[in-house]
Amino acid sequence: MSTPTSARTPVWFGPGDCDLDAFRALVEVRTRAEDHPHADSLEQGVPVYGERLRTRLADPADLAARREVQAELVRALADGPGIVVFRGAFAPEVVDRATAVFRALIAEQRAAGGGGGDHFATPGANDRVWGALDKFALRDPAAFADYYAADVLALVCEAWLGPGYQVTSQVNVVNPGGTAQRAHRDYHLGFMDREQALRYPAHVHALSPALTLQGAVAHVDMPVESGPTLYLPHSQKHPAGYVAFHQPEFTAYFEEHRVQLPLAQGDAAFFNPALFHGAGSNVSADVERMANLLQVSSAFGRAMETVDTRAVSSAVFGVLRERRAAGAPRDWLRNVVAVAAEAYPFPTDLDRDQPVGGLAPASEADLLLRALEQDWDRQRLEAELDAAQERRGGGPRRGGADRAGSTA
Repeated sequence: MSTPTSARTPVWFGPGDCDLDAFRALVEVRTRAEDHPHADSLEQGVPVYGERLRTRLADPADLAARREVQAELVRALADGPGIVVFRGAFAPEVVDRATAVFRALIAEQRAAGGGGGDHFATPGANDRVWGALDKFALRDPAAFADYYAADVLALVCEAWLGPGYQVTSQVNVVNPGGTAQRAHRDYHLGFMDREQALRYPAHVHALSPALTLQGAVAHVDMPVESGPTLYLPHSQKHPAGYVAFHQPEFTAYFEEHRVQLPLAQGDAAFFNPALFHGAGSNVSADVERMANLLQVSSAFGRAMETVDTRAVSSAVFGVLRERRAAGAPRDWLRNVVAVAAEAYPFPTDLDRDQPVGGLAPASEADLLLRALEQDWDRQRLEAELDAAQERRGGGPRRGGADRAGSTA
């Protein structure tokens, strides 16, 4: 997972580092059953866990067994195929209770005219419930507790991220006729366009996957014709993959070599966010493919102190306007904005602050720079900052459609 530095190691990636032949050499390898002794089977190169895993972990007091299994999962996610599947991870009756909550939320969203934004699919093609975790808890706390008590979730999250992780949830329903997503990687660098990703040094590309775990829980049976997620095993190993997935030759390779595993209700897949993947096309006649997409974040993806960047942005805006009018270079202005304003658009409330027109909503820094370029007055800037803060969840979070309005 580390990126050693040497004269031959790029510090920043460029298009030349996206070598399709090198990529093929990484992904065209056989997943070995002997590397996954606790898996019941390998399906299309993906370890599938079930009874054998449950038997090994039958004694909750056997911490050595738990560590042994977790070590196997980490190796699978990092150096193996990059994805693991757990059969029967969530009990069907527990899933049914959660599904009832999610369907009620979707119905209320539709009635309110909400929804629409998506990262990698056409807005409106799917039914999305952003911020589903807290909506679920507020709507039915008992069902929430029974659902998230699933030990498989804690097992794999602790393995990949250690303690202190934070779970977020987005419900995605791909309806019959819904088309496939384009192949992509996920959070963080996967939510950037190619030019943005190129601005981050290579060691950050290596670090990004270690900060997040992606997961999906099947809420209905998902035969292949319903379009369960497409994966390219071992593709997380390509160092420049956050740049490469934007390039058409890599997309074409993905389409030719990807795998697709059917899932039953209660099955769960977890994968390295650097794995090339994308939701499949739902060509079924009547399967509304519902998955609870889990994005679990490391405790270390947080700053030490809280900073009131809204107040700082407002305070320095007058100085920035004066300096810009006096001819201050654009880079000088950007340097100040990078410290004064929140330059990253996440975390946010994706109901209110949807990624319509791009992979991510505008950041506070984007607004401050726009205010300078368009010569806003301070009153307008403050109004826009307040509105952005409200969209990001500055107000109280509520369950249900009274709030305005994963990826695979």
